[in-house]
Amino acid sequence: MSAAILDKYEMVVGLEVHVQLKTNSKAFCTCSTNFGAEPNSNTCPVCLALPGALPVLNEKAVELATKAALAIGCRINSTSVFARKNYFYPDLPKGYQISQADKPIAEHGRIDIKVGDNAEIRTIGVTRLHMEEDAGKSIHDRFNGFSAIDLNRAGVPLIEIVSEPDMRSSAEAGAYLRTIKQILEYVDVSDVSMEEGSLRVDANVSARLKGETKLGTKTEVKNMNSFSGVEKALESEFERQCIALENGEKILQQTMLWDGAKGEVRPARSKEQSHDYRYFPEPDLPPLVLTESYIADIKNGLPELPAAKKERFAKDYSLSAKEIETLVASPAVAEWFEQLVKETQDAKASANWVMGEVMAALNTMNRTIDRFPISPKSLAELLDMIRDNKVSHTAGKQIFATMVHTGKSAAAVADEKGLIQVGDDSALVKWIDEVLAEMPAEAERFLAGEKKLTGVIVGAVMRKSQGRADPKKLNQLLAQKVTA
Repeated sequence: MSAAILDKYEMVVGLEVHVQLKTNSKAFCTCSTNFGAEPNSNTCPVCLALPGALPVLNEKAVELATKAALAIGCRINSTSVFARKNYFYPDLPKGYQISQADKPIAEHGRIDIKVGDNAEIRTIGVTRLHMEEDAGKSIHDRFNGFSAIDLNRAGVPLIEIVSEPDMRSSAEAGAYLRTIKQILEYVDVSDVSMEEGSLRVDANVSARLKGETKLGTKTEVKNMNSFSGVEKALESEFERQCIALENGEKILQQTMLWDGAKGEVRPARSKEQSHDYRYFPEPDLPPLVLTESYIADIKNGLPELPAAKKERFAKDYSLSAKEIETLVASPAVAEWFEQLVKETQDAKASANWVMGEVMAALNTMNRTIDRFPISPKSLAELLDMIRDNKVSHTAGKQIFATMVHTGKSAAAVADEKGLIQVGDDSALVKWIDEVLAEMPAEAERFLAGEKKLTGVIVGAVMRKSQGRADPKKLNQLLAQKVTA
């Protein structure tokens, strides 16, 4: 499809983000929410919808939902009502889902996003955040010719965050999702793992001619298991709609499935309307009433959120926007970095090592920073040794690598490997003379005043000394040889 045709149209996106809450038990019963348990082992009469079983609301789920809503700037409704959302899926035991309809727990939030380093901040409206229970899971690829049902997930507490149709590109949608994920990580309400299904996204997308204000007919795209997958699916569906509109076709409101392997969307079914679900108040649950003091206590207990942390890092540590984005990406990394700064009193060196060696080691080990074998205090010891010229920066990297694999202290590794920096003039002159003797051509040019060879000579001495020579003193001694 030509870029000229695509350029005629504008993408309009609204997202529905489903987030499993980090509770030990389900929304309306005491069954475990443990991921990865034997299929259908975390079930009981309530989540299996056996006759006579009654739901009891999980207090922790309410707390986490309230915390999430406050973190994204929502207004908490003092009274909210649970409703039955009626539809039939094989993995929905009741034949309905306990959710919230016209009276959700929270409304009218906002998410500020930024696409690109120099872009302006855009505010995406959040229509509502409501509580509901998850359905079970249908498994289609385990038994040949059959589908299996695992009801462990049925009844796990969810929040659904519904945005306004304020996003105008797949990149904005990706930025919105990454920002929400980060906020929810900071307030610790969910594991937000797309791989484990604790964060799932449905994307509503439509195309309209640029300059139009009326919304086009939307489709809902499902089956996306990564943020990049969401972006690709939106691009694919937007292009499909543009082609259809150019050909004079009518866009049908339907649910689409994203096929990541083929890079295309395909229709699944007609899209349900609100009246199709026949919402009515859940007769077995009273209205949820939250007092002002309850809401205030949760609000006062919120941690420092990412936006505020970024501002503080810029003010306190004088770091670049790119450095701050990396360090604030997860609350655990931000906390680890600040502990390191507290030990070293050197924000720049701390930032460089966290973003460089620490991140690289974590990626290699496939670990999160809370399981990193080196503590901030141990790394600070190494950075202090480098700052005090006890070891070179090159030797410091060798020491760090050994610390990661052995857990030994920087001083112990430096001593065992003989990496304590040598600053004794006689030892350095001996190495310099040996290198000059081994490189007669370069030595003659260097001694004749060709200063650009200084780096070559220093590098050779560093190799000969196995990184132990003090490079500052080397440069001083070499300069004296040239002027002598």
